[in-house]
Amino acid sequence: MIKKLSIPILILVCSILLVITGCSAGRRAIQVKGSDTMVNLAQAWTEEYMKINPDQPVAVTGGGSGTGIASLINRSADIALCSREMKKKEIKIAEERGVHPFEIQVANDGIAVVVSPKNPVDQLTLKQLSDIFAGKIKNWNQLGGPDRKIVALSRDRNSGTHVFFLEHVVKLQKKDQSREFASDVLMLPSNQAIVEEVAGSLGAIGYIGLGYMEKRLKAVAVAKEQGSDHVIPSNRTVLNGTYPISRSMLFYTNGEPEDNVKAFIDFVLSPAGQKVVLSMDFVPIK
Repeated sequence: MIKKLSIPILILVCSILLVITGCSAGRRAIQVKGSDTMVNLAQAWTEEYMKINPDQPVAVTGGGSGTGIASLINRSADIALCSREMKKKEIKIAEERGVHPFEIQVANDGIAVVVSPKNPVDQLTLKQLSDIFAGKIKNWNQLGGPDRKIVALSRDRNSGTHVFFLEHVVKLQKKDQSREFASDVLMLPSNQAIVEEVAGSLGAIGYIGLGYMEKRLKAVAVAKEQGSDHVIPSNRTVLNGTYPISRSMLFYTNGEPEDNVKAFIDFVLSPAGQKVVLSMDFVPIK
């Protein structure tokens, strides 16, 4: 025979259960938003982090570095994922709204310039890449390839990768500020969209984060200038600084991170977190 609990004891037990489940279920997720280049990496960090911290949810969404920065400024993100540095005007707007951006380098990345494996052109200089994306070179036969129109593909303007490639490649590392992407360059919303377009087009050329390389693509070796060595993007060449189109992967928080946000970032920077960086084909900070 099952004994019935008295009303006071039953109320006490229910109250304890509500407190326990309420604390667990009501714990606010850390909001991580921004760079599409970093979103898969951030999701991988989240999966590993929640294996050891199952009671601390982390929510990751993409949308581009600009979206991440805007979300940090309007306080809908705890961490902004950025594949570029914040601009001075963005920092100014943030400060005016009481948000104090704090930058943390969490990984490194090389931007791979990619073509179809059937395209015989396999090395280019930064100047040649600038000429392609600025619309000065329009046919592969100008580069020793076949008589075929070049179809240049770029990330859209909200992307940190777009901004970095514009400044460091199209504008020749900011030496020619008058240069812009040509009007016929196709702007695509994600790394994966560029992967699919290049894989299906013999005339296409685009750029993607190194972590998105796959067998359907060929990475072009890039030289800083005519006469210097052409270097293939890889973890090793990004880390040793020989690949010329490399950058830092960044987190931005509102002031120095604290509490749960700090715990998550500490994991990202730990040996376990940097092992995730390697597994996702990015380059660790050390």
